[in-house]
Amino acid sequence: MHIADILARDTTGQGPSLSFEFFPPKTDAGWESLYRSIAEFAPLEPSFVSVTYGAGGSTRDNTHALVVRLKRETRLEPVPHLTCFGHTREEIAAILELYAANGVGNVLALRGDPPAGARILALGDFNHAADLVAFIRREGERLGVNGGRGFGIGVAGFPEGHPETPNTLRQLDHLKAKCDAGADYIVTQLFFDNHAFHDWRARCELAGIRSPIIAGIMPVTSGTGLKRMADLAAGTRFPAALLKAIARCRGDAEAIESAGIHWATEQCRDLLDSDIAGIHFYTLNKSDATRRIYKALGVKSLR
Repeated sequence: MHIADILARDTTGQGPSLSFEFFPPKTDAGWESLYRSIAEFAPLEPSFVSVTYGAGGSTRDNTHALVVRLKRETRLEPVPHLTCFGHTREEIAAILELYAANGVGNVLALRGDPPAGARILALGDFNHAADLVAFIRREGERLGVNGGRGFGIGVAGFPEGHPETPNTLRQLDHLKAKCDAGADYIVTQLFFDNHAFHDWRARCELAGIRSPIIAGIMPVTSGTGLKRMADLAAGTRFPAALLKAIARCRGDAEAIESAGIHWATEQCRDLLDSDIAGIHFYTLNKSDATRRIYKALGVKSLR
């Protein structure tokens, strides 16, 4: 099903859409753990689940395997990531043909991050995510995906800015270019400050960006996890109130997890009250935190 139809279906009445992100594991134990988590996620009936792509396509084969297995063996709607770095047009075309042949009709188009130590000059045939979006749009129509409509395409948004583009007006120009190239929706990088998100969403509207915006949420579940988020999501602001809540836990792992989940739950409550188009949970392949947030919000299923 085309992502536009999925979002229209799940934002009617109960709204918004609710979705999860998985990443392909690197070990057999990791795969077993992920499949257990997927079994726990499935009853929540998410609108879709995205599957990440490692830096420079480093987990590409595992991504393909997971996406195809999800499509064949579950009722979940997989949305694989595709990135610019290191890929030729021929390689991207082959990947899209693989997905089309397996009934996968939606993708998330990203510029992506280079592998550690790689030079930006090794980008590949696509200099910007907007270029990749336009190519996916053309290829999807050529392949007759979704009855000839082409692939449903998502792109990334950065409510607190992108470290490589400090000019916030130019950031919105880049986002609008992706939408104009054919993006059907926007999913944001994780954030903890809803005030910053609401301001950014209003600026998107002023810039003429009309694509539905899905908010990315990742609950803090450990002190080390908090530090890892700060490294991975450069520029993300950690509000003083959140840091105070974590500090009050005095290193107690269970208390930190509860405080982090409570913060994320309140973020989601505010987003629900603000008519957000969707909420996308960065799960780290673990279901417990997300299921606890669902329960606290009173969310059972969209369908």
